[in-house]
Amino acid sequence: MRVLIQRCKQAKVEINHKEEKNISEGMVVLLGIEIKDTEEDIYWLINKIKNLRIFNDEDSIMNKSVIDIKGELLIVSQFTLHASTKKGNRPSYIRAAKAPVSIPLYNMFVNELKKETGLKIETGKFGADMQVHLINDGPVTIFIDSKIRE
Repeated sequence: MRVLIQRCKQAKVEINHKEEKNISEGMVVLLGIEIKDTEEDIYWLINKIKNLRIFNDEDSIMNKSVIDIKGELLIVSQFTLHASTKKGNRPSYIRAAKAPVSIPLYNMFVNELKKETGLKIETGKFGADMQVHLINDGPVTIFIDSKIRE
């Protein structure tokens, strides 16, 4: 699994040009699921995300987690995080898991993160046409890959 995390002041996702989900201060988490991903990847990433110290403390040092600030999360599925540009100029998405594999893992990721943090979590809709809007705070953007554990 791969995630791209953006610290935000606020964010929203528009789904199919009609539905909208909003969060205030917290994180936008773009989640890419790979063919070989398992529950182990989910739990490893959740632990990283919930404890990631990317929010400022009283001395303006990034020393607080999303839990510490009682932030909110917006989780959006993003298969393009597994794009390979090794050959040519058209990305290949062959490593990205198809819906029968990725939807259950995506739902488990969201549900487990809710259970472990108790925070407000909004989501996009898997496979839908979505537009993500955010005010990236900092900007702070972090990429994490569960397979290489960084």
